[in-house]
Amino acid sequence: MTVAAHDQKALMDGVYAFHRHFYDFTRRFYLFGRDRLVRNLAPPPGGTVLEVGCGTARNLIVAAKMWPEARFHGFDISEAMLETARKSVARQGLAGKISLAQGDAGNFDTRALFGLEKVDRIFMSYTLSMIPPWQEAIERGAASLAPGGSLHIVDFGQYERLPGFLKRLHFKSLNDFHVFPRRELPAVLKRVAEEQGLSLEFTPLYRGYTWSAVLGRP
Repeated sequence: MTVAAHDQKALMDGVYAFHRHFYDFTRRFYLFGRDRLVRNLAPPPGGTVLEVGCGTARNLIVAAKMWPEARFHGFDISEAMLETARKSVARQGLAGKISLAQGDAGNFDTRALFGLEKVDRIFMSYTLSMIPPWQEAIERGAASLAPGGSLHIVDFGQYERLPGFLKRLHFKSLNDFHVFPRRELPAVLKRVAEEQGLSLEFTPLYRGYTWSAVLGRP
């Protein structure tokens, strides 16, 4: 693990050592678009699905129940979050369906983590706004796609069609928890799509509160 990754792990473990116990309850009120992302995954039967920055495994559990014929994997840099994730997965009877590991979103290797050469579906749900190497995470995720695969992203937008004071208040609150919505996300997605020969769908949701995107490999 690099020095930067080690520092990020320590930060996230510190932030969520206590907060992880009620993380899912609180996030349901403002992390919009997560279930929409899961519904759109549509992995092929027997296909592989990977969540980058899986946190408590809430999304993986929803996805595994929705798409029971696929195989699911997730990693997170925070061991505190993974401890909660493992317990949640086991409680739902999905330990044989969902594999979890510790990894750095900016420098992950699907083969080293899970023995996967390529992945059919990769998703990042409110992860990019929390990790410093967010552009590298997109690049690596796109490069890890199997032919016909897709990378699905949902994260905070820039409140394009919402009052400015709401943006200032919410962004201040997010920043206090080391969350930084990425204004440059559309441009970075366009660049990655062009460099790797991918299709790109970009959709602002809820008047710009949330941004949704899909990168697809032919």
